[in-house]
Amino acid sequence: MATTTMIEGEPSVRMRPGVQGPAADSLIEMNKVWRSYRMGEDEVHALRGVTFRIKPNEYVAIIGPSGSGKSTMMNLIGCLDTPTQGQYWLKGKLVSDMDDDELAYIRNREIGFVFQLFNLLPRATALHNVELPLIYAGVPADHRIEKARAALEIVDLGDRMHHKPNELSGGQRQRVAIARALVNKPSIILADEPTGALDTRTGAEIMGLFDRLHQEGNTIIIVTHEPDVATHAHRVLHIRDGEIEKETLNR
Repeated sequence: MATTTMIEGEPSVRMRPGVQGPAADSLIEMNKVWRSYRMGEDEVHALRGVTFRIKPNEYVAIIGPSGSGKSTMMNLIGCLDTPTQGQYWLKGKLVSDMDDDELAYIRNREIGFVFQLFNLLPRATALHNVELPLIYAGVPADHRIEKARAALEIVDLGDRMHHKPNELSGGQRQRVAIARALVNKPSIILADEPTGALDTRTGAEIMGLFDRLHQEGNTIIIVTHEPDVATHAHRVLHIRDGEIEKETLNR
């Protein structure tokens, strides 16, 4: 049976007997993680015993072809899914054993998501779109507006905060999405193909913004199939057939 430790204001931390905790310098640690699915009578292994660590303030890319398992890995890192086997630790918490409410708390407080298609509310202003994670976190209205304005300033959109998505370019929409990811000051910025819907020049500008955010102390994980995007990261995990095939360093 798992033992449970309560931390005030945060999800409980469960530790199963015999499960060794993460390394002291880990922000993320996955240990022999499998994710399997039933498809009819067949069992498909999207991830096969994946093990890796990410430290605070690292800039990591996860790259692989379609069907390699990178999207499954992103879903696990982002607490959108849970492993079939193995352990996933985030900031010392065993999130692979958390229930749905605990995972929702972690998603809101610890992970800032950036999606390929922006995922903005079409009828809401940039300011309100950036406010959303703060609304879910129960932040009072005056503090929400202050924090959302500050996040938009960080991505150089202070003069567009009252514009709706259809009044913004693709690059500006992605900047709004990045500001939304930043607004709760999460432990991780997790970006899924962040330049996939952008032209080459605008994509390069967005990657330059990620470079700056990393230099300012943010931990960034980019999931991509594009080698040019992966070169911005300092460390690249190459995934194929559900396994980490190799790891490379860019600088």
